[in-house]
Amino acid sequence: MKIEAMTWMQVEAYLQHDDRCVLPLGSTEQHGYLSLAVDNILPERLAEEVAGPLGVPVFPTLNYGVTPYFRAYPGSVTLRVQTYLSVIRDVLDSLYEQGFRRILLVNGHGGNSPAQGFAGEWSADHPGAQVLFHNWWNAPRTWQEVQRIDPVASHASWMENFPWTRLPGVELPQMQKPMTDLDRLRLLSPAQLRQTLGDGNYGGLYQRSDEDMLALWAVAVGETTELLERGWALATPDPAGGQT
Repeated sequence: MKIEAMTWMQVEAYLQHDDRCVLPLGSTEQHGYLSLAVDNILPERLAEEVAGPLGVPVFPTLNYGVTPYFRAYPGSVTLRVQTYLSVIRDVLDSLYEQGFRRILLVNGHGGNSPAQGFAGEWSADHPGAQVLFHNWWNAPRTWQEVQRIDPVASHASWMENFPWTRLPGVELPQMQKPMTDLDRLRLLSPAQLRQTLGDGNYGGLYQRSDEDMLALWAVAVGETTELLERGWALATPDPAGGQT
């Protein structure tokens, strides 16, 4: 359930019997012919679909991430790594202080990877707390489904083109873009990257059928649900006396 639909009293009551919550991590950046908010839309929707049936609170998505390489694309906003990790720390500290102990970070942007290492560090410094960092798109079963559908998949290609990330009136190219040399991209300045990459798609088709996309989404929902239900290393004592 979305935290925006709860009062503080309801959250306090929830914490009497459960200590899980979900925090989606995103980024506002170019995605070719798709929404600039793709990396926010997808983890937020996934978190809501997974946590809603379980009654687990979902906090608002952190809509800005680490994406310095896309600075030459208008509408792309980046945080410095130090700033980003400071924000993550402050949010986790707040949740811990209030009683949340099992926190699932559903990440929608590869550039946010510094938070993955930080999550382990933070957990080590907070006994009894567990933070799971989940890159939803390349989790084992989800990535296997991507490869089954079409192994030529990347940033801003078909694999991020869901009915809810498309924009009305935007016509997509009917072609398969050759894959970009990712190792070379990492060496380029933002301006050079834009010149090399062009429209923003790293490589692959721009769109596949809704049937393919909904099949991929179903796998992602199932895999993330299992993580939220059973991905914790230790059972956490229930205030009522049992185990959760």
